[in-house]
Amino acid sequence: MAAAAASRAAGRLLSPRLLIASRHLQASASEGSARDASTSFIHPAAVVHPDAAIGQGVTIGPFCTVGASARIGDACQLHTGSHVTGHTELGEGCVVHTGAILGADLPGRTIIGENNVIGNYAVVGVKCQDLKYKPGDECFLRIGNNNEIREYCSIHRSSKPCDCTVIGDNNLIMGSCHVAHDCKIGSNNIFANNTLFGGHVIVEVSNHFTVITSTFS
Repeated sequence: MAAAAASRAAGRLLSPRLLIASRHLQASASEGSARDASTSFIHPAAVVHPDAAIGQGVTIGPFCTVGASARIGDACQLHTGSHVTGHTELGEGCVVHTGAILGADLPGRTIIGENNVIGNYAVVGVKCQDLKYKPGDECFLRIGNNNEIREYCSIHRSSKPCDCTVIGDNNLIMGSCHVAHDCKIGSNNIFANNTLFGGHVIVEVSNHFTVITSTFS
């Protein structure tokens, strides 16, 4: 009971703010599209679906792909060969480095807040590895603002429609870390290289930056 209550509380940590951020992003991105984002640069070698919502001042490099349901906020940078797919929302000022993959063509949604940095070949918002996941179920990931998610990290969506993987604000998630389905990660944490979180792990908000290096499940 206590664990369930803590999980619900952690899940509510970001929901109101991210809902507002999502609405703001939709309003901003609706002003532009893959065809009329006049102040954005889309490299000729990028593949951007005409229905994708692209904000102002966005840079999309060569060999990137942006799916039909993606929403890219103002001043985002997609470096060479990065991919945004499925129902994925990227807030203003995010930087997505080479080879990173955001989202998946699955029911559900990935919401990433503002000023986040996604490292090379990170995989964020993909299907979980939990065998309880049922194909066709909605699954969710919400990430706050000002996080740095370094190279080769993997962050998975929830395993059930009634849950959500949540990451707060101002976290440094170093290279090759893993955050599994339904985790609730607070704010102001530092996860050292190769830190692994199994499903449903809760890390509270830290008033001071906390360095964690271990395996949890």
